Amino acid sequence: MAITRRELGAYLASPIGWIVICMFVLLWGIFFAVMLVAYNNAAEQAVFNPYGADQLNVNDAIITPLFGNLSVIALLASPALTMRLISEDRRNRSIELLLTSPVRSGEIVLGKFFGALAFSGVLGIASLVYAGILYALGDPDPGILISNYACFFLLFGTYMAAGLLASALTENQIVALVLAFGFNLTIWIFGWFGSLLDEGSVKTVVEYVSMLNHIEQMGKGVVHVEDAVYFLSFIGFCLFAATQRVEALR
Repeated sequence: MAITRRELGAYLASPIGWIVICMFVLLWGIFFAVMLVAYNNAAEQAVFNPYGADQLNVNDAIITPLFGNLSVIALLASPALTMRLISEDRRNRSIELLLTSPVRSGEIVLGKFFGALAFSGVLGIASLVYAGILYALGDPDPGILISNYACFFLLFGTYMAAGLLASALTENQIVALVLAFGFNLTIWIFGWFGSLLDEGSVKTVVEYVSMLNHIEQMGKGVVHVEDAVYFLSFIGFCLFAATQRVEALR
């Protein structure tokens, strides 16, 4: 918990943390405003098309695509948030203080991971104003909204765990950023390769590894156990590998 508080405080005490918060809220607001205007225009046109009015709803028109766009923002922002977690300590030689303290390697990794995850929680809290606007103006499905927020935090957790592992592998923050972005982008687009394969076990495995398929299901409000297992497995693997790396440094 001491490491978690230190890492969260480091985000809030540095310019990069506030820049990320401001840019995140700004982009969220832009996407939200654009989709709200598009929904309003579609609703006006639906007056002359009763069938189209039945098909129009705030869940499919705003909530699902909004969180889909935000997942791309998280893909771009998370490497910048995690590149310094361990590599900065190694570069400044302050890692020696951690490694010689009465703290296990797993506790070091978990402390830094929860600190980064807590910062993503700050981003999520900052976005609640838009959810409030939706409830003030319409009647969104709370289940779909909760499912998308759960997917948002699981997605951020996966990105943060991968970034933490990349930061543990090198003391160069730029290299850590590139490694984290490359890994996250690979599992993001992995499903595109599945569309090129014929039906079979290989295609099934490739589609399961792809993050996009799991995000699409949860974005629609459909939560399966296999989706939660997918994200938690990636997080667990990255944290385990990062722990082994820290133990090797010790």
